[in-house]
Amino acid sequence: MSYIVRAAQAPDLQALYEMAKSTGGGFTNLPPDRKSLAAKLDRAAAAFGQTDDALRDDLYVFVLENTQTGEVRGTCQIFSQVGQKWPFYSYRLGMLTQHSVELDRTFRAEMLTLSTDLEGSTEVGGLYLHHSARAGGLGMLIARSRYLFIRNHRARFADKTLAELRGVIDEAAGSPFWDGVAGRFFGMNFQQADEFNAVHGNQFIADLMPKHPVYTAMLPETARAIVGIPHPTGRAAMRMLELEGFAWENYIDIFDGGPTMTARTDQIRSIRNAAESRIVALDASLGAHGTGEKMLLAHGRLVPCELWLDRPA
Repeated sequence: MSYIVRAAQAPDLQALYEMAKSTGGGFTNLPPDRKSLAAKLDRAAAAFGQTDDALRDDLYVFVLENTQTGEVRGTCQIFSQVGQKWPFYSYRLGMLTQHSVELDRTFRAEMLTLSTDLEGSTEVGGLYLHHSARAGGLGMLIARSRYLFIRNHRARFADKTLAELRGVIDEAAGSPFWDGVAGRFFGMNFQQADEFNAVHGNQFIADLMPKHPVYTAMLPETARAIVGIPHPTGRAAMRMLELEGFAWENYIDIFDGGPTMTARTDQIRSIRNAAESRIVALDASLGAHGTGEKMLLAHGRLVPCELWLDRPA
C-alpha cells in the first residue's frame, strides 16, 4: 500500500471528526467538535496560502492518506509559534533547598511553578493514527513529515520546538493530576476542562489558576506518581521524540501532568540530517525486490505537501 502525508483540506473534516471521537479524551489538539475542527482547517488553509516565509501564529494541519482507497488514516499538526494569542502555560518541576542550623538538617522540597518559559516556541502535536494504521512505520512517517516540512520552510518556525505528550488518564477518562491540582480551583472535572480548552483556549487558566508554587508533597499520591509520565499509548511517541533529539527538561502539561519535550529546532535529527536532492526518476520495482536505499522524501511546495511511504499489503 502507498500513503502520502498532505495538507489537510475542508473535505477532510468528517474523517478528522471520526478520529477525534476515538481519541479517548485528553487530546486537546483534536477535539471531537466539528466547529473547532472546521476552524482549524480554515486556519491551516490560510497558513498554507501565505506567500512569504515569516514567523507568525500559524497552524498547519496534515493528514495521512491511503492513495489506493483515498481514506484518511492519520493526522498531525504544527503550531508555528505558541503563546501569541494567549499565554502558553506549563508547570516547571523544580526543587527548593532549605537548611536549618538549629536542626542541622537540609530539606529539599519539590514544587510545580506555573511558567510561560516555552512561549514563542514551535509546537508539533495533534498526531493521531486510525487503529488500522498503527503498524508498518506509519507513525514514524507522519511524525517525521512535520520536521521535513519545517526544514523546507524554516523561516516560518521558531528556534525551539516542543511536543506535549498526553498524561495518564484513568479508566473513567479522568486525570488524577487534574483532580489533585487544578481541579480543586476550577469547579469542573478533567473532561469538562479539556473540552473547554480545546474549543476556547486556556485563557481561563490565567484567570483562575493560583500563581503560587505547588509543593508536590501536598498532592495525593495518585497525582504525584504520574508527574511527567506519558499515557501508556504515548510511550512509543516519547521514544520517537527522543530519537529525534527531544528531551524532557522538567516541563509538564498543566491539565494532565504529561511531559513536555523540547529540542533546538535545527538540532532535530530529521532536520539536521536532511539533504536537498533532485529526483530524476522513480522505480517502484527496486522496493518490491528489497533493493535500493529507503528514504523519506518531501517536496518544497506548500500545497500539497506530500511524503510517500510504500509498504506491503
